Amino acid sequence: MSRTVQRRQFVRTSAALAVGGVLPSPTRAFLPNARLRTAHVGVGGMGGADLKSVSSHTGVQVAALCDVDANILKAAAATFPNARTFRDYREMISAMGDTIDAVVVSTPDHTHAPAAMTAMNHGKPVYCQKPLTHEVFEARQLRLVAEKKGLVTQMGIQASAGLAYRRATQMIQSGTIGKVSRVLAWSYKNWGYDGPAFTSFDDVPQNLDWNLWIGTAAMHPYKKGIYHQGTWRKQIDFGTGTLGDMGVHIFDTPYRALALTYPTWVRTTCRKPTGVGHPERNIVEYEFPGTPYTTDTMRWTWYDGTDAPPATDGLGVPEGVKLPSQGSLFVGEGGTMLLPHVAEPQLFPEDKFKDAARPDPEPRNHYHQWVDACMGAGKTSSHFGYAGRLTEALLLGVVANRFPGRKLMWNAENLSITNLPEANTLLKATAREGFKVAGL
Repeated sequence: MSRTVQRRQFVRTSAALAVGGVLPSPTRAFLPNARLRTAHVGVGGMGGADLKSVSSHTGVQVAALCDVDANILKAAAATFPNARTFRDYREMISAMGDTIDAVVVSTPDHTHAPAAMTAMNHGKPVYCQKPLTHEVFEARQLRLVAEKKGLVTQMGIQASAGLAYRRATQMIQSGTIGKVSRVLAWSYKNWGYDGPAFTSFDDVPQNLDWNLWIGTAAMHPYKKGIYHQGTWRKQIDFGTGTLGDMGVHIFDTPYRALALTYPTWVRTTCRKPTGVGHPERNIVEYEFPGTPYTTDTMRWTWYDGTDAPPATDGLGVPEGVKLPSQGSLFVGEGGTMLLPHVAEPQLFPEDKFKDAARPDPEPRNHYHQWVDACMGAGKTSSHFGYAGRLTEALLLGVVANRFPGRKLMWNAENLSITNLPEANTLLKATAREGFKVAGL
């Protein structure tokens, strides 16, 4: 079999898995009235929101809480007084053993994969916040382990459950605007930092275990307002910038609707790398191989910061239509779909599509879907089989930020950038001693 045929087969197989996924086994045999015992890693900020949403399912019992901040942990424990509390997720997962059924990971990006993989190594289903991982290699590994073990998983892209996004997906896949040749996606947000390295630092607050917050990353001196409950998303060692923060939400519907797999190349236009923060402005271009819903190849361009929203000349958007501050645009052979972030799709030309069918999906609770699947009822829509591929594609754009203007050619089968060997060192981080996790 030739390498070309092998690669085509690899892409087709990847596409099939991304759409369908594997129906996982429930975490254990659940008798009537049994409850799913959950353990939560990170319970402040988005972690607090995840804790509230997961525990709102009547079948959930919150069994354990973990946070590196004693104040945040104390506040969460006041709401769930019967839950055991921990500062170190490794200790929690080991100590709780078979007294927990599933783990929720809601930490800064750099701890997503270590915590999620630790849970999966113990055979636990996982709900993990977006983006799934901080590194490309981690996204691949979480997907492979979840599929091998048959674990119930879900990435925290709750917007994907919204009716507008699911309606848009069905319209694209039903051929409403024909095969799609281009996607533009954007966010006005600025989760970058173009400033210099920090030169002054602060004492670590007594309530914070700084060593555990740093986790697998290289040790950094503490600076108030920058890391913990600050702007860690902007820093290359801990976050993934605007592309990882909002990009994963806005990438999701086009990626899902078009059944995309891995890009063939990626290129970024941004300022030179500083070694400190992600760029404050990005234009990231991808080319994807064709799918049943696209032309033979499909071009994708992402814009963030002050480069968003983009110009739409020649893309089928009528003059005078103002683009939303966040959203995506599908350019099809028969028309154009504008999809504002978490809002109803708009079709152009309007006269042509005034009677276009608009599907009416069933309501879906993103969090409860995961809980139900853990208990053997149905499957998740943003499982790691899907989320791993989405995150891998997205994070290649984050890697490309370090090589502005260079087209990085991607060999998905070998997990390598073929034309720029030095870029491959950014696909996988080396974990700090004492924090290494099997499988990463």
